[in-house]
Amino acid sequence: MVLSHTVPGSLQTNLPRWKARNRSDRRMRRIMNEAERIQQLIAALRDENEALRDHAMASLGQMGSEAVPQLIGLMADEDVVIREAATTAVVRIGPVAFDQLLEALQDDEWAIREQAANALGRLRDPRAVDPLMRALKDKDGAVRTAAVWALERIGDSRATPGLIEALGDGTLREDVARVLKKIGDSRAVDALIDGLLGPNWMVRRHAAEALGKIGDPRSTQALIQSLQDEDWLVRRNAAESLARLGAKQAIEPLLPLLEDENTMVQETVEGVLASLGWKEATSS
Repeated sequence: MVLSHTVPGSLQTNLPRWKARNRSDRRMRRIMNEAERIQQLIAALRDENEALRDHAMASLGQMGSEAVPQLIGLMADEDVVIREAATTAVVRIGPVAFDQLLEALQDDEWAIREQAANALGRLRDPRAVDPLMRALKDKDGAVRTAAVWALERIGDSRATPGLIEALGDGTLREDVARVLKKIGDSRAVDALIDGLLGPNWMVRRHAAEALGKIGDPRSTQALIQSLQDEDWLVRRNAAESLARLGAKQAIEPLLPLLEDENTMVQETVEGVLASLGWKEATSS
């Protein structure tokens, strides 16, 4: 007797729909399982056990973009540890979180904007430069500071104009001078000269170093003037920058610093004078 394996017509008709429904059901179960797992991992971020918290943060960082909205929501948590853990997890998720972080940079909650700026800096994606430059004008100081920090991490010279403008913000001035020093864009020379001759000693330190790195001769006179600064590190940085500029006209103004009250300044100036061709700098 031969058994028939013929599939009934109605079953043949409905089989594709059943298969599609099964695939859809399986996908929905995976989504539900993933959503439940995300919730469990987020809850674990609040656990007292540090190892469990670290594991949860690492696991969230391996999730896809589906976890990003909830993690961004945690960036406004009252617990700073939770905020930072959420930010770290988003950064670990990677570039797929970029667009959602840009949206978060416009959030009503200042803490979310702050952490979004931090995350964008850690991702080091140059596409974030323009949005972060706009964040330099945020109404909240913490957000503005985070934007400066992020632009420093990215290190893109396109940020220079916005950073120059931000030098006028007293809460950012020191950080901005440091970032301009790192970027080394000649467009910042005039602003850095102003900072070098200004009242803020930390800005003067960064500016004195930055101007040597940039190497624009327009800064020579301001650097020579700064050899008499009351701050020893400004004097030393100015001397080193004059050496970088090869400013032989600085030799005479440098000589008194051989007897500077700070021995580090003395030692630096000896080397600077030698590099500028003053033979007697080491002969005394």
